Amino acid sequence: MNLQTEPLSRKGKHVVCMASDFFYPNTGGVEEHIYNLSLCLIKRGHKVIVITHCYGERVGVRYLTRGLKVYYLPIRVFYSQCALPTMICNIAIVRYILIRESISIVHGHSAFSVLAHEVSIIGKLMGLKTVFTDHSLFGFADMSAVLTNKYLQMCLCECDHCICVSHTGKENTVLRAKVKAHKVSVIPNAVDAYSFIPDPSQRDPNYVTIVIVSRLVYRKGVDLMAAVIADMCPRYPNIRFIIGGDGPKMWLLQEVRERKGFQHCVTLLGSLKHSEVRDVLVKGDIFLNTSLTEAYCMAIVEAASCGLKVVSTKVGGIPEVLPDDMIYLAEPNVCSIINSLEVAITDIKDGHFVCPYQCNTNVRTMYNWMDVTRRTEIVYDRILLNKNKPLGLQLKSYLSCGVWPFLLVISLMYLLLQLVERVYKRKHIDIARDLKL
Repeated sequence: MNLQTEPLSRKGKHVVCMASDFFYPNTGGVEEHIYNLSLCLIKRGHKVIVITHCYGERVGVRYLTRGLKVYYLPIRVFYSQCALPTMICNIAIVRYILIRESISIVHGHSAFSVLAHEVSIIGKLMGLKTVFTDHSLFGFADMSAVLTNKYLQMCLCECDHCICVSHTGKENTVLRAKVKAHKVSVIPNAVDAYSFIPDPSQRDPNYVTIVIVSRLVYRKGVDLMAAVIADMCPRYPNIRFIIGGDGPKMWLLQEVRERKGFQHCVTLLGSLKHSEVRDVLVKGDIFLNTSLTEAYCMAIVEAASCGLKVVSTKVGGIPEVLPDDMIYLAEPNVCSIINSLEVAITDIKDGHFVCPYQCNTNVRTMYNWMDVTRRTEIVYDRILLNKNKPLGLQLKSYLSCGVWPFLLVISLMYLLLQLVERVYKRKHIDIARDLKL
């Protein structure tokens, strides 16, 4: 039985399903990337829908800006905003959506998203084309890294093409997922520079304000952040820290602030909406990023767009993001970060800095969503030329990952798709879609 869906007959246009566990109302780089890329694809005439899991009471179908249709599936979160990796429990509803919306390309996002991998595999078994975007770097040493890398390798065996947000990220993905290099493209993130316009009048001329906006988790270097604050606040009475964000490491910053008596120079804002980030950034002179691993780091681009001097750890793909005159790079240790901050403070006092509005213009030129969209369209056009493989050749590809039981999972998924095809006829879905239209 042929499970190939019938794509909409719109010459030169694509019907794309963005799939990920991470989407609004949750906030983060992946969520913003999916949202902005989807809007730009719609603006260029393509049809885009988003599949994610439910968020609290937000279940069902919602419409966002430009008519972006979002399916919040009734799937509960298992761990860290990710669904439980059952692989088979959501086959019926995912198949129904893919057929109803006449999807031709499934685009999954984030290596940590279980839902993205499940929808991509289901789509591949239905004869659709699949793309995967990896937004993060991951190690090789600890047990969690080994398991995650093997899971990613299994899920990407039959992916038509992968996208990474930096060249460092591409190298990381090729190594840990064993994807062929010619099947991986580098398309960086972008930022809406018009939403991050500088406003130097918001800065306090009596102090040097250092802004930090980040999720307060271990990989964002919160331990380094706390150590830097504890060292610099006593030595520089004219320094102020403004910290936006929340997470499991918030207690560490609260402890440093309370025990050291830094209430006058450290402000903790807690969780911020993305629309509030710009209003926080424009109050600062310096933006500090202490990440231990980063594939791209959209936060430093937003800060640079607001005209701040950026001090960041030199990890992952960060050295690729901004030119040398817009960023101070440091090793991921306390001494190096403090030295870079001191250099930035000295440059501010001596008047050695680029005009904030020029910084915004530079960022607008380097990173914009329409350029990212055009480059993504090239990937879509290329993979549509790929021929679909029969089930036997797909199983042979999955066999290359070395996890033989996974072949049984894929076979079971295919059999369930066949069963669902008999129970829920395709013509009934088409009739329901026509009635809806």
